[in-house]
Amino acid sequence: MTMVKLKKKLKRSLKEAEVPQKPVVELPPPTRNSDEPLQKKRKWINKQRVLIFASRGISFTDRHLMKNIQTMLPHSRPGNKMERKDTLTAVNEICEMKNCNKCILFEGRLRRDLYMWFANVNDGPSLKCLVESVFTMGELKLTGNSLKGSRPLLSFDEKFRQEPHYRLIQELLTQIFGTPKDLPKSQPFIDHVISFSILDNRIWFRNYQILSEDGALVEIGPRFCLNPIKIFDGGFGGKTIWENPKYVSPAKFRQQLKRMTSQKYEMKAEQKEQKKQEKQSLVIEPPNENDITELLTGDMMKKAKKLTHKTIDLKKQSETETAAQEQAVEKKKIKAAFSAMKKLKKKEAEKVKTAAKSVQNGGGLSVKTKEGKKINKHKLKRLKENLERKKKLKEKKKKAKKKMVRKDVKE
Repeated sequence: MTMVKLKKKLKRSLKEAEVPQKPVVELPPPTRNSDEPLQKKRKWINKQRVLIFASRGISFTDRHLMKNIQTMLPHSRPGNKMERKDTLTAVNEICEMKNCNKCILFEGRLRRDLYMWFANVNDGPSLKCLVESVFTMGELKLTGNSLKGSRPLLSFDEKFRQEPHYRLIQELLTQIFGTPKDLPKSQPFIDHVISFSILDNRIWFRNYQILSEDGALVEIGPRFCLNPIKIFDGGFGGKTIWENPKYVSPAKFRQQLKRMTSQKYEMKAEQKEQKKQEKQSLVIEPPNENDITELLTGDMMKKAKKLTHKTIDLKKQSETETAAQEQAVEKKKIKAAFSAMKKLKKKEAEKVKTAAKSVQNGGGLSVKTKEGKKINKHKLKRLKENLERKKKLKEKKKKAKKKMVRKDVKE
């Protein structure tokens, strides 16, 4: 009996061992205050750090742009200025000393041109770009704003998927500008969007704030444009994977502008010569003397004049034509004035005739006017005498005034 009981107990224990145990689930507390912060995961798996620094000879606008990018990326680290003596291969050693995987280097030349390097220090690749149309956050004064240390959304244009070199650039930019999850310096918020778009073989950088869930955006800044030049296999060196065939260096572009300005004088001289040739083409050429058929046809006098005057200057011809027109106008004016004088003389003669007739008819005591009124001759004489007296008085007064003025001058 004892053996049978032992066997039954063993079977029961085996069955209990085979049955899997249910996992214990920890439920959240039934109540929680809204002021309590969420517990962060202390595990930081994606440990990427970006070193952002510049070489000597950089301008103030480029320096402000570098500081704006440093504030945008919470996983970045600043660095000292690189000396001009150092080569680009020394940047890899600087990144290793700072424990950084990625790097953004600002290289300035002649305080005019700015070159930006994006590189993966350990294995590569590295991208060299020319920075154009830079506008910093201080210059723009835009209304957008975002929390410091917040995580961004990266949006890329569809053209990044069409060509292989753009795909490589997209991956490199995502690793540099994308803040890693659970970073100690970052915040668990996504309140701004960084967009990269391609237009005119250039990459345009923009930064926007997310206002609402509907998709309303406001620009924060900064703004700049990247003109890619080369992609290298390693970090700051190696074999060239891709090269931009449409790239023109800023020095060559300035040389072309200078040539265009220097060619202005030559262009003006050519235009003057063209005008002279056009004027010469307008000169009437004489007919051939050997062709008798051309001479016999048409007006003989005109063709004789053309033969005598082989070359005709258009300027002189225009001047003579204008002078002839002016003379004709003056002749017309003289003729009109002469005809008017004749008409006046005829009217005066008619008046004299009418006065003589009236004297014969009325006995010489009265004269008729144009209106038909009769005036006595004695009255007319008196009126004429009064007018003459008034004229003489006026002349005396004028002479007296002149004498007074002369006396004042002498004194």
